Amino acid sequence: MTDYHIADVELAAEGKRRILWADRNMPVLTSIRERFSDEEPLKDVRLSACLHVTAETANLMRTLKAGGADVLLCASNPLSTQNDVAASLVEDFGIKTYAVNGEDRETYYDHIRAALDFKPKITLDDGADLVSTLHSDYPEDISGVRCSMEETTTGVIRLEAMAQDGALKIPVVAVNDADTKHLFDNQYGTGQSTVDGIIRATDVLLAGKTFVVGGYGMCGRGLANRARGMGAHVVVTEVEPVRALQAVMDGFKVMSMDDAAIIGDIFCTVTGNTTVLTTQHFEKMKDGALIANSGHFNVEINIEGLEMLANKVNRNVRNYVDEYLFSDGRSVYLLGEGRLINLVAAEGHPADVMDMSFALQALMAEYSMKNDLTPAVHSVPREVDKLVASLKLQTMGIEIDALSDEQETYLNSWEEGT
Repeated sequence: MTDYHIADVELAAEGKRRILWADRNMPVLTSIRERFSDEEPLKDVRLSACLHVTAETANLMRTLKAGGADVLLCASNPLSTQNDVAASLVEDFGIKTYAVNGEDRETYYDHIRAALDFKPKITLDDGADLVSTLHSDYPEDISGVRCSMEETTTGVIRLEAMAQDGALKIPVVAVNDADTKHLFDNQYGTGQSTVDGIIRATDVLLAGKTFVVGGYGMCGRGLANRARGMGAHVVVTEVEPVRALQAVMDGFKVMSMDDAAIIGDIFCTVTGNTTVLTTQHFEKMKDGALIANSGHFNVEINIEGLEMLANKVNRNVRNYVDEYLFSDGRSVYLLGEGRLINLVAAEGHPADVMDMSFALQALMAEYSMKNDLTPAVHSVPREVDKLVASLKLQTMGIEIDALSDEQETYLNSWEEGT
């Protein structure tokens, strides 16, 4: 096994500039890296990460390496790799990297196999492809994995299904579910970066458009609010009644996707589920409708059904835009091949918000080496979550109140009432 497979090592200089720029906006992770350099809590630990290969991810890899880990990184999506960042990771930071933007399915899984052939003790996952491949194709190596961290809603859903079926054989920490991850990364990061990706791909004006958001979890909530902030008329579709009610109370129009398909100008799925947009919806869409996805996998859009409906497909009518022509003269446009539009056409989440998510990843890698966890899906300990929030506030120059002794006593008693 060679130490890397990347597009072009000559891109390293630009990649390094981007990595160091992102690092300026990741002060929490920087502070952890400085401590890791002194303490080396991951000394000689083999760690394989299957994540989006971005400038922010590069700074996480630098932090884990500073902690003493022997690190390997592969891509968690065929179109999310920033080739210059991958080049810099190899050339400037000596990190084994297997990621090429636009890699085909075979290459994608070759890279995942390289990550597992590395015999990691800790894994970091973004969508659970690494852990699921470990269980299906490398059963003899399962016992050597001490713990895995999962960063996405989609991945946690898959892992909880594995646990329910009795198929999960290693401890996994649901980093995605920590408050300092999903309340910020998912909501503000996904919201801003998804709008950014759609605009970069199309140069469309959102003001006055009907923008349909499929799903009202934290990612959908963030996207709906950002689209509304740009002047769009936002429609939310949901299958979960409490979330649908939240969307209504937040001031959004809520309806079925069948009804939304008729009026929508822009559609974006953010559910973590499959076939949110199907042929019955494509058949109703108006001429010129834009279709995008910001959920982890492109299965949220029935692309095969879209291709079957179309008389003709014009590829790359604009970068990251494919036109599907129907027999009645209508065209609909699929953005970024249905993959994560915020990473395909834009640069992913801003470094400021990934600072917290990747701080959690680093701290939980350390935690997993100090604590014996059982094979199950575990939550991030509350004290780790609060530590990341406190560190972030400090870096922002924000001070908050502390409980007085009297308040502590009151909160921990039951005798005092009205």
